[in-house]
Amino acid sequence: MPPTPPRQPRDLMQLLTRAERLAARRLQTALDEEGCTLDAWRVLALLSDGQGHHMTAIAEAAFLPPPTLTKLVDQLVDQNLVHRRVDPLDRRRILAHLTPRGQEYWRRVDRAVRADWPALSDGDDELLRALLDRLASTLDTSTRV
Repeated sequence: MPPTPPRQPRDLMQLLTRAERLAARRLQTALDEEGCTLDAWRVLALLSDGQGHHMTAIAEAAFLPPPTLTKLVDQLVDQNLVHRRVDPLDRRRILAHLTPRGQEYWRRVDRAVRADWPALSDGDDELLRALLDRLASTLDTSTRV
């Protein structure tokens, strides 16, 4: 039997793209029931740690360009889910935090997502997380030449 040819980058991209789209579709279905978007979910997830985050860090975590993030955070502020405070360590910067209403909304959204999210078996979640993290790190360092 001839050896299996090595996988091509396009094969990996195909699998990653398919998995990402299926995951986003599954996630969006749960989020729709709570009136939340995928981008808002990413922002709320980061802010749910209670630490407060600068807009730059939020933009990176949510994979959003700064102008788009600003509009989204403005909407979340208008909904009384997020508020902004001056950073006590650097008064030129603003930190975003969840409001009490935002914390309650996050808990409800997170429960809905977790209830609908399929679990992999016997440690596969951790294995997949570790492999994707390693791939991202490898790709990130290989582009910094």
